[in-house]
Amino acid sequence: MINRVIRKPSWLTKKHTPFEQTIVTRRIINNLSLNTVCKSAKCPNMGECYAKGVATFMILGKSCTRTCGFCAVDSGFPKGYVDKDEPLKVAKAALEMNLDHVVVTSVTRDDLDDGGAAVFAKTVASVRNLLPEATIEVLTPDLGGNVANINLIADSDPDVFNHNLETVPDLYGVVRPGAIYSRSLDLLRHVKSQYPRIIVKSGIMLGFGENVKQVIRLMTDLAGIGLDVLTIGQYLSPSRGNLPVIDYVHPEVFENLSAEGKKLGIEEVFSGPFVRSSFHAADVLKTLRHRMAEKEF
Repeated sequence: MINRVIRKPSWLTKKHTPFEQTIVTRRIINNLSLNTVCKSAKCPNMGECYAKGVATFMILGKSCTRTCGFCAVDSGFPKGYVDKDEPLKVAKAALEMNLDHVVVTSVTRDDLDDGGAAVFAKTVASVRNLLPEATIEVLTPDLGGNVANINLIADSDPDVFNHNLETVPDLYGVVRPGAIYSRSLDLLRHVKSQYPRIIVKSGIMLGFGENVKQVIRLMTDLAGIGLDVLTIGQYLSPSRGNLPVIDYVHPEVFENLSAEGKKLGIEEVFSGPFVRSSFHAADVLKTLRHRMAEKEF
């Protein structure tokens, strides 16, 4: 196990954040009837992000057709329903929030033939139209590994294509039932090889009972496909109905894994207890681009 701790440690205490901007952010999102993964997944960073006027939009509804053990998002079968106005709503919210980096994710929609790829593509196009200077990051489900659907999103030309592996392959049956490690890895490999302009990103959580060797093997796989960015955070169980936390991982372990991932060849490894896929995503992108630009000289 990685550094087993019985009680929630002091380093996992969040500071209070100013409430005024949080109200503004909530109002914008609610007025347009939008969902955020921040709220639906009970992210511990929601208060901090909302207070900065930032949120990660969650498209394609509130119900996910998968039942991942770690996730607080509601499970269900939407029966093909899609809000055709949602792409424009996201763009309008991003404009009103004055975002310079827009992150869009979704529930998994196995009920749709394209897995929701067309809505992702339309959302990217809508944001580009209203905020031509903004960078755009998509955080997609696995789309059943369908290459045509993956291409449909990638062809919309997001700046960052993110798909999370979530955990080490040995724990997929418990943490990510319905998902396949090799399928997710192949998705990332495909985007990286076929769309070299797009930055490819993935994320995992620690605390499910994995060990360091398993994490390093996963990072080796990701380095092997040329992954640009990896995020590593602490799993925090959002409810009693979700998987329990097996390990609280010390911040030093996160630092060591970041260094190890970079040694393996991953350009940026953003690693820490409160790190999530879209947490400080704009800053991570800027740091990566700056480092890549330096290498060109």
